[in-house]
Amino acid sequence: MGKKGKREKKGKGAEKTAAKMERKVSRRAKKEEEDLEALIAEFQSLDAKKTQVIESSCPPPSPRLNGSLSAHPEKDELILFGGEYFNGQKTYLYNELYVYSIRKNSWSRVEIPNPPPRRCAHQAAVVPTAGGQLWVFGGEFASPNGEQFYHYKDLWVLHLATKTWEQIKASGGPSGRSGHRMVACKRQLIIFGGFHESARDYIYYNDVYAFNLDSYTWSKLVPSGVGPDPRSGCQMTATPEGSIIIYGGYSKQRIKKDVDKGTLHTDMFLLKTEGAGKEEDKWAWSRLNPSGVKPTPRSGFSVATGPSNRSLLFGGVHDEEEEESIEGDFFNDIYFYDIGKNRWFPGQLKGPKSEKRKRRRGRQAEADDAEDEEMQKQHPQGPVEVVKEVVAEDGTVMTIKQVISGAAEVKSELEEEEEEEDGALGQQVEPCPRSNAMLAVKHGILYVYGGMFEVGDRQFTLSDLYSIDLHKMEEWKVLVEMDPTVLCCSLLPLLPSRARPCTMNTAMNTAMNTAELLRSTSV
Repeated sequence: MGKKGKREKKGKGAEKTAAKMERKVSRRAKKEEEDLEALIAEFQSLDAKKTQVIESSCPPPSPRLNGSLSAHPEKDELILFGGEYFNGQKTYLYNELYVYSIRKNSWSRVEIPNPPPRRCAHQAAVVPTAGGQLWVFGGEFASPNGEQFYHYKDLWVLHLATKTWEQIKASGGPSGRSGHRMVACKRQLIIFGGFHESARDYIYYNDVYAFNLDSYTWSKLVPSGVGPDPRSGCQMTATPEGSIIIYGGYSKQRIKKDVDKGTLHTDMFLLKTEGAGKEEDKWAWSRLNPSGVKPTPRSGFSVATGPSNRSLLFGGVHDEEEEESIEGDFFNDIYFYDIGKNRWFPGQLKGPKSEKRKRRRGRQAEADDAEDEEMQKQHPQGPVEVVKEVVAEDGTVMTIKQVISGAAEVKSELEEEEEEEDGALGQQVEPCPRSNAMLAVKHGILYVYGGMFEVGDRQFTLSDLYSIDLHKMEEWKVLVEMDPTVLCCSLLPLLPSRARPCTMNTAMNTAMNTAELLRSTSV
């Protein structure tokens, strides 16, 4: 048998194994989901009592992760939907809808009759049709004790102009899942991957579905070529030409009874259509080998589409897994992927420019720049440690030590004098390292909301909001600070109850744009 025949036989064997596992997971999950359906129905009956749209000003949303943050296609607004919060004893799921006004820097809560059930780890995509539509697919609901899970396979659309929710009932769509990815691409919603989990079993997906936004019909794509392995939490980007790019993600497999091994994927694929992106068109997978500096391996990162034909990746965590524990390094860095050049590069903060430095531009400044560059080559700057403290509601003092890498620019004596005279740069503000944050980009500005990090046996859930101009990359701005009095801290179980990408037991330090998160007892 030739190599091609062996590959085809191996592929068919993998498909049979996956189908068998899916049936097994489905059987065991059915009882769990039946139990949770009653609880979901109870919540929906409460939502059904809402008969009119009520929009009211409110404080920033409560801390959460795994929600969705989307930019309104026509207004200077961001739309936050869903998410989850675990306080150490109980899991809370949300279906609240919040709107952030960029110009006013204020939040409002919008209560709309008949919303989707509470969920997290879903996907949302915005299209500009009829004043704007927010499409939501899938996600999960968890029992209050966090031990049972219901995976949605429903599709909803929020009509932004009329502020009405509508459930779209169309057959032939993806199975219930969370951790999948969805993008709008040429009048279609394209969905890839994700996972389904019961208390004892799980399955990861690498299938691809398309929902036609004109005919409101589902179709399963069957691309040729070798595509990505099953995974969740990957980066998914639609190109202007109508192709799809997949990077990274997370999956796990059982290596022996009650022991799972996680995999951080770092490969990259292109899903390309030979036609205009219609249902009947043929699609094909091919592997991408980008140049530049790729992101360090991680899971739980957040993604968005930026300006200048670039996608971006923010934060996440790198796990070191043992049989009975998982330790992780959290990140707060940005990586850009240039779609046209097929190239990765890290986002480097340039810092705000000194006015006095601008006025002195000329030959002397050019000479200084050349001298600085030579100094940087001869004396590379070592890491610089920046220390912040926050106090949790139980009195725990969190010391966050941010380690800035040696990639920072070496300053000349002239620059240092200018900064002293101007009272210039000071300490740069930036989001603390985190995973599972919510991102959105509007007018070239990146917004980062919430997420979580862990220290020892404690999980801290965030509700802060930061922004950065992706065109300038000068500095982060704090739009909503994390209120130390409501910093949500929860005690984690001794062992991870779920091997999802955001489950770790220790946050450690790395040398570049990560944090050493230490806990001390308050006096």
